[in-house]
Amino acid sequence: MPHAYFVTGTDTEVGKTTIAAALLHAARRAGLSTAAAKPVASGCILTSEGVRNDDALALLGQCSLALRYEEVNPLAFAPAIAPHLAAREAGVVLDVACLQAAVGAVLARRADFTLVEGAGGWRVPLSGQQTLSDLPVALDLPVILVVGVRLGCINHAVLTAEAIARDGLRLAGWVANVVDPQTSRLDDNLATLAERLAAPCLGRVPRLAQATPALVADYLDLNALLAS
Repeated sequence: MPHAYFVTGTDTEVGKTTIAAALLHAARRAGLSTAAAKPVASGCILTSEGVRNDDALALLGQCSLALRYEEVNPLAFAPAIAPHLAAREAGVVLDVACLQAAVGAVLARRADFTLVEGAGGWRVPLSGQQTLSDLPVALDLPVILVVGVRLGCINHAVLTAEAIARDGLRLAGWVANVVDPQTSRLDDNLATLAERLAAPCLGRVPRLAQATPALVADYLDLNALLAS
């Protein structure tokens, strides 16, 4: 049975792509076929092959299915600003229906393990009153929460988990990604997160000099995710 999840974070720059790529790597290591989507991305560069986003390329590199870049990242904007602002400047209507169709095509490939990575946190705006959180709701995807462990992360994690539950989705698991290794009372903070997040912890990832998918995958428990 195929497994598919939406990956969100407690904020921007908390390591969503690092964790998502590592989870895909772990799935491949376990003999599962993999696919991924990052439906909208800003902060892209113009290459000889078109506009490209580093995060989307990282995900594509961990896909065992033969996916084109445009399938993984159908909407790519150059400015490193909020996606809805980048889309507005480009004259693009950024709505859930468009994103749902693009992601649906990747899900239809029925890889054993598929991840859909969001942009920023849970309530990133799209057009009008829509938010990116409306996409996993429309697709009925369980959610993996990447917690950027630093001062204030408990509040951000609990509020995000509450919003996910309020939207009717299941929190399938969470990852403690230590973005600030100098966080005071680190173990106590992680224990508090474990007490307050009603989902299995899929791993505690330390700050690494080279956070490659293979290395980060060693800190993650894929079985805890697939069994939840």
